[in-house]
Amino acid sequence: MKCVTKLPAGYGEILSIDIQKDKKLALLVNGFGLVILIVLVAIGNLLVPITTIFLGMNLLLMSVGTVVYIVLHELVHGMCMKYFGSRTVKYGFTGLYAYAGSQDYFEKRAYLIIALAPVVVLGAVLLVLNSVVGIQHFWGIYFIQIANLSGAAGDLYVTYLFSRLPSDILVQDVGVSMVVYHHSVNHIE
Repeated sequence: MKCVTKLPAGYGEILSIDIQKDKKLALLVNGFGLVILIVLVAIGNLLVPITTIFLGMNLLLMSVGTVVYIVLHELVHGMCMKYFGSRTVKYGFTGLYAYAGSQDYFEKRAYLIIALAPVVVLGAVLLVLNSVVGIQHFWGIYFIQIANLSGAAGDLYVTYLFSRLPSDILVQDVGVSMVVYHHSVNHIE
């Protein structure tokens, strides 16, 4: 069982996450993303001066590439949900977040792969691209990599949080919020 369409008997909610409604959590996750962004800009500047951002088509590449990246990021989440057995994946944009979601319940291991797949797969592709484009287009691609890593702050957060939970949890991620279920219904703070 990687994914089930109905919650098994005896399972109850132990944790729910809604970054849009929980302002404190939104600040934490977005603050984490900002720290990642600052660190990556500093590292990038050590490799190639940030002033080269104005060379060639970097600004256009950054703009178009980031929009394409956001779509691909959610498609990778959705493809993983399908791979693990979800029949229906819903895609959307809330004005603040793009998402892929499902009404199905995923095993912990499957969900951790779903959460991390875009940052790993797209991160590897962007790393290869950055290594072959040369200095003139470094920042055009590297900016998308920054968006990849800093934009995945929520995915990284839930991966950390869920990795500390029991191995037999089930996760329902409808896109804008998620609920974790366990056969023990004691609420986890």
